[in-house]
Amino acid sequence: MSNQSLKIFCVTVFLFTTLLLLSCRNDSISEVIRIDGEMVLIQRVIDGDTFELPDGRKVRLLGIDTPEKFNNEKLKNEYASPEDRLVIMKLGELSSDYVTRMIEGKEVILVPEENYEDTDRYGRLLRYVYLPDGTLINAKIIEDGFGEVYEKYPVSKTNEFRSLQVQARENSRGLWGDIEGLKNFR
Repeated sequence: MSNQSLKIFCVTVFLFTTLLLLSCRNDSISEVIRIDGEMVLIQRVIDGDTFELPDGRKVRLLGIDTPEKFNNEKLKNEYASPEDRLVIMKLGELSSDYVTRMIEGKEVILVPEENYEDTDRYGRLLRYVYLPDGTLINAKIIEDGFGEVYEKYPVSKTNEFRSLQVQARENSRGLWGDIEGLKNFR
């Protein structure tokens, strides 16, 4: 092979390789998201806003509330009639099922709220919960209409959560939709 042929060959290989590399570039790949927190596995979802870890610790999602799944004292105090409690428990089951599909058996990142209590009166960790891709589960539950803002104890993300809740209601997402005729109850 002559020098001229070798040069043409090398330039061709270089151009081909460059074009190949540029065509493989994927602009839709997002930046690596770094979230400082504790990586854990979700052992079991208890209800729409509480879950359990393999070591027995329980985690309560910060800033959100979901309908009660169990006929407990809180439910009895808030809803006098057994019929109303049954409706709320049905909504709680739907919310819990949604959260179970999203996180049970998966790894998530637990992040505490700065300058906020670490645990609630039941000993549950109070946390924001992120998927490894950066999705904030607390916000996603509200955005998709399976929970609402927990106004009793505001957190730094309360305003963001309120905005998501307004959008969910306006668009009849999740529990804000007409699920088996429950719309008239709310």
